[in-house]
Amino acid sequence: MGKLRFASLGSGSKGNATLVSDDETMVLVDCGFGLRETERRLARLGLHPRQLDAVLVTHEHGDHLRGVGPLARRYAVPVYITPGTWLSGRLGEVPCRHWITPQSRFAVRSLVIDPFTVPHDAREPVQFRFESRGCHLGVLTDLGQPTDHVVEAFSGCDALILECNHDRYMLEVGPYPPRLKRRVGGNWGHLANVQAAALLQRLGLDRLQRIVCSHLSEHNNCPELVLETLTPLLDGDGSRLTIAAQDSGLDWQAIT
Repeated sequence: MGKLRFASLGSGSKGNATLVSDDETMVLVDCGFGLRETERRLARLGLHPRQLDAVLVTHEHGDHLRGVGPLARRYAVPVYITPGTWLSGRLGEVPCRHWITPQSRFAVRSLVIDPFTVPHDAREPVQFRFESRGCHLGVLTDLGQPTDHVVEAFSGCDALILECNHDRYMLEVGPYPPRLKRRVGGNWGHLANVQAAALLQRLGLDRLQRIVCSHLSEHNNCPELVLETLTPLLDGDGSRLTIAAQDSGLDWQAIT
């Protein structure tokens, strides 16, 4: 069994998909891209959909779910999903479906996975913590606030993919209508940069080898603001910080 590693096919409001692998097992967390685009982005990393052991779904919003059904039907990839997300009716039939029970550990071959409930405006949303050979990766996007439950669930990770969705000022003065601004900035929406920073401080930074800033809003954020907010937490050393981009994603990152 190899080291735990991860990559992003792309992250943002137009589509999200994250690969997690320990070389023996490979799973895709969400698939918010159409089938052809997913195939293209996998090929960019030298991969084929048939190499996937499973797709894990966090929630039913289109930028996370759009390609799950087509991918599962075309390549018979098993889908792991909460009943609430399934009952949204947005997935369609899939050849092989497994239920996720929040707060109940499960495994996909060699990967051990803990699904945790998060505050987000979906039917039964979860985010995931992965473990393999003593290494821990947290995938934590699409939540409106860093609750005590979230802090407890994701403490002690070696790497973290963390939502940095918006800058509060850019959201306030940006082009979204007031209702959408309230949704995005509310307790059931998305994390602002300052919230991500506060969460990192509560989680502790000593063990974190990699912090991947993800799900940046196209209209309400920019990489420069994210790095400006988070880098001071690391004593000015930004080498542990990386951005998962919407178009280019992120190449493989290894956890030692």
